[in-house]
Amino acid sequence: QVQLTESGGGLVQAGGSLRLSCAASGRTFSSYTMGWFRQAPGKEREFVAVISRIDERTYYADSMKGRFTISRDNAKNTLYLQMNSLKPEDTAVYYCAASTRVTRLVFTTSYDYWGQGTQVTVSS
Repeated sequence: QVQLTESGGGLVQAGGSLRLSCAASGRTFSSYTMGWFRQAPGKEREFVAVISRIDERTYYADSMKGRFTISRDNAKNTLYLQMNSLKPEDTAVYYCAASTRVTRLVFTTSYDYWGQGTQVTVSS
C-alpha cells in the first residue's frame, strides 16, 4: 500500500500561482503512475494531469495545458503540481492518486490510492 498526503493549497488571486505537493509513504513510490484530479463543489471529480513511473511522460487535461506542470521526485517520494495563471474556475479540492495501471489513466476508477485532498481557492 501507499499513503498519500497533499499540501500546498490555499487562497490565491486570479493570475497567481501555487505549487501542490503530494508526499507518499509505504510501498515504493516509483512503482506507481501518479495523477492529479480535482473536484469543485457540486461537480464530479475530474482529471488534471498524470505522470508515468520511470520515464516521467506527462499528459494533461486540455484546460490545464500550458498552465499546469506535473512532476515527480522519486528520490523524495513526492509528486508536484505547479499551477500558473490560475483562474477562478480552478477553485476545487485537488487530490493526488496512485495507480498500478498504464492505461485509462484519465479515469478515477484506474487509481488504487488517494490522498485526502487540499483546497485551492482562486479569487477574482
